[in-house]
Amino acid sequence: MAAPRKYPDELRERATRMAVEARQNPAARDGAIARTADQLGINRETLRNWVVQAEVDAGDRSGTTTDQAQRLAELEREVHELRRADAILKSASAFFAAELDRPHIR
Repeated sequence: MAAPRKYPDELRERATRMAVEARQNPAARDGAIARTADQLGINRETLRNWVVQAEVDAGDRSGTTTDQAQRLAELEREVHELRRADAILKSASAFFAAELDRPHIR
């Protein structure tokens, strides 16, 4: 289960949008994330991570998009469940195979 978020989604979206817009201006590009983070009271590294992820999601930067990460997590959970079910079926199969091999007294 994911940890609770420290910042609301609205603040995250607004801060990311402001930082991306500030970085588009060549004169204000240097330190745009730090200025925006300080203005909004957000940790600078947190905002930098949000901006990087927004750029990846927009296709401006290479990396794993949010949708891809969610899909990967779903697939990993499914693989875990399938491996667990496989282990259960193997042990049940071994149990019943052993039952068939035992001599029956009549």
